[in-house]
Amino acid sequence: MFDEPALLLLNSALMNPLNSILAAIISIFPRWIIKPFAKPYVAGETIAEALVHINALNEKGFAATLDILGEHVQTIDEAADITKSYTEILDAISEQNLNCNISIKPTHIGLDISYETVKNNLFTLLAKAKELHSFVRIDMEDSPYTDASIKLYLEALIHYDNVGPVIQAYLRRSTEDIKRLNSEKINVRICKGIYSESETIALQRKTEINDQFNQLVKAILTGDGYVGIATHDLNLIDALENWISDNEISPDRFEFQVLFGVPMSGRLQALLAKGYTVRQYVPFGKDWHDYSVRRLKENPSIISYIFKNMFKMD
Repeated sequence: MFDEPALLLLNSALMNPLNSILAAIISIFPRWIIKPFAKPYVAGETIAEALVHINALNEKGFAATLDILGEHVQTIDEAADITKSYTEILDAISEQNLNCNISIKPTHIGLDISYETVKNNLFTLLAKAKELHSFVRIDMEDSPYTDASIKLYLEALIHYDNVGPVIQAYLRRSTEDIKRLNSEKINVRICKGIYSESETIALQRKTEINDQFNQLVKAILTGDGYVGIATHDLNLIDALENWISDNEISPDRFEFQVLFGVPMSGRLQALLAKGYTVRQYVPFGKDWHDYSVRRLKENPSIISYIFKNMFKMD
């Protein structure tokens, strides 16, 4: 997934201990309290609601990727239902001629059940997407699923070219993963990583994560691949945009990616004006609660940011 959704845009005065306390206990709050915090970042609960947002984004010049919220299904029927919902989304995207693809979590279509279950469901989606000239992004979850997710991508790539993985820059292994995957003409999303991981598995310092993020993006762009640069870090965007310009990298080799609803102080429009593709990751569904709680725990400053806007605090 993505990183630091509104952190860089918040006033430092909002960065107080109360935010962290609220974030630590927010999972026990009733849904009606959490929903106002979720609303700006979740595109409704139904496919129809989500498609309204996709249409609006497309009209403004943005591409999109749709994600059904949820993960870790435990039965074959649940995994089949999610797969069916994604096929319906692909049909709707095609019928409405939207600039949008789909992002799926392996555990949402059966990885916790069995590898064969997730593989069969993924291949169903890839066949449907290929028929409709669309693309499937395999989201990366926490580290216990990294090997299986990469294996899934590599097996899919044998049969389909409309598929791409996600690599998390904070994982220590990611440099080697990119070296291995970059031998193919890869279409990869690079993000920082949001799951809580131990120091032995993941880099902990922001400067180290940013350095590795830079190196991974550059490794793709100096090869033959395509990269989705998924970050809200304006300094990181600046640095990579300058490098891309200096090295005369064609805009058809990359895109910038952000989470739906994250304020970026006009920066996204500026990127569009330069002719760059900007894709928004649009989550929707009835499982908005867990996604929103995770977002607030990861980024406590969002709490003050939304309170300020709700009550018009100066």
